Amino acid sequence: MFVQATKSTRHGKTYVTHLVRESFRTPKGPRSRTICNLSGLPEEVRELVAASLRGEPLVPVRDLKLTGAQDYGGLAVLTDAWRRFGLDRFLSSLGTPRQQGLLKAMVLGRILFPSAKLALGEQAEGTALARACGLPAAEEFDEDDLYEAMDLLNGQWVPLEKSLYQEAFPQGVVLYDLTSSYFEGKGPAPLGRYGHSRDHHGDRRQVILAVATDPAGIPLHVEVLRGNRADNKTLRGLLATLRRRFGIREATFVFDGGMSSTVNLEVLEEAHLRFVTRLSNSTMAALLAELPEDKQLELGDRSRVVEVTHQGKRYVIAGGDWRRLGDEERRTVRLAKARAALEKMARVKRKQADPQKLASQAGRRLERLKAHKYFTYRVSPQGVLEWEEKRETIRKENQRDGWYLLHTNCPVETCGKEEVLAHYKGLLNVEAAFCQLKSYLEVRPIFHRRPDRVRNHVRLCFIAYWLSARLGSQWRESGESGEVPRILRRLQSIRIGQLQVGGKPARSLMTEIPKEPNELLEKLGLIKLFATVPDWAL
Repeated sequence: MFVQATKSTRHGKTYVTHLVRESFRTPKGPRSRTICNLSGLPEEVRELVAASLRGEPLVPVRDLKLTGAQDYGGLAVLTDAWRRFGLDRFLSSLGTPRQQGLLKAMVLGRILFPSAKLALGEQAEGTALARACGLPAAEEFDEDDLYEAMDLLNGQWVPLEKSLYQEAFPQGVVLYDLTSSYFEGKGPAPLGRYGHSRDHHGDRRQVILAVATDPAGIPLHVEVLRGNRADNKTLRGLLATLRRRFGIREATFVFDGGMSSTVNLEVLEEAHLRFVTRLSNSTMAALLAELPEDKQLELGDRSRVVEVTHQGKRYVIAGGDWRRLGDEERRTVRLAKARAALEKMARVKRKQADPQKLASQAGRRLERLKAHKYFTYRVSPQGVLEWEEKRETIRKENQRDGWYLLHTNCPVETCGKEEVLAHYKGLLNVEAAFCQLKSYLEVRPIFHRRPDRVRNHVRLCFIAYWLSARLGSQWRESGESGEVPRILRRLQSIRIGQLQVGGKPARSLMTEIPKEPNELLEKLGLIKLFATVPDWAL
């Protein structure tokens, strides 16, 4: 039997009749007859009858249940990237398959839900993380097992880092940046030291992270250094490591002013390597004072790039209105804070003022506010703090707002002034990306107590950073500039589960992808990953 829809037109009006028909054979051939008329039934009821007659199984809605639903979308993208970038080969020499899966889980967890090792099992609940890493769905991610897997990186990191380097580099330019991460507690004695904290946690011990990347922001090397290591003492060690480990003989190193000591620049010159670095504002002021009049006129237009050769050295002066506004706003804030601090100190009534002590307090306060150069101050015989602004200093600095000075040894023939500027802007972009990733991957704070585990923790974050940066580089080619971890976490809202019918498993299902994520997946060429539920997720 089957449902047949027939149309008839009477008096210019079309009618549709839904009939249940039955086929049968006769000596004269097959025939059919009408069993009943369904036209008076609601459409959904007619569809149920038709489906039943086609032999499709029908069950009450109350017997349908979606079980084992798990967050899946971001993991699907990461699992595909892990395969495409060859990271399974990367870990294949370490431990057992389960330990390799645990290492992979810690890396993917860093991107999707960064947390302490102790909390990984809790964070992974309700997600497909275990299956994405080739582990049983009931994997508990025991803390001791995670540490044991992480310890496998000891003595094996150099060849692993080499394989990552060979996957993504070289492009001939190395961008070098430093950051710091603090400890909760004392941290391991050899590494955890008090130093300049970029996290604004000067009261905590920390480590310095030295990271070299390519112009696209893909990391090449990470080094964990003592927390009190001076910035300008790090470049020589990095240079030696890159040459020994990766065989780099020709490259242009780009780094910020903190590393541009005379010794570092001489080391690069002796090694016949090129560099681009930013020099301090005071160095720029001294150079500008010696510029000829025609160059001074050029500095009036911040959209131009000015090249200067002084005492046999090549400099590039560049700027921009957006940078001028930033410099002006920064100085205005510092001046306002300094005025308020000095006025507060001047209002205090002292019975017996110590002029030397009061002047010292004012000086220290201005130093902390980075406004000492803008003020003169003194203490009157009556013990009153008096101060005034250095108008001329502020005026001259205002003229230099938006400008910065770059120094390079790259030949003009192979690297024009615009290219020198582009190299340094690449470093600025990488610094911004690194800060975002450092926040999203939550390298900080560090809870480990053993130096080797601190290093291995950073190495896992490095792999996560490498994976995110590779994805970000590919996505930018498709016009997507969003932060990779944030996008992946949004995609985690796409879920998979097991459909049960009458208490029995029927098939795996994926939730409907909302319009905005669907458009994003189409744009990135990833929609094919969500056509069906893959075997590893079943």
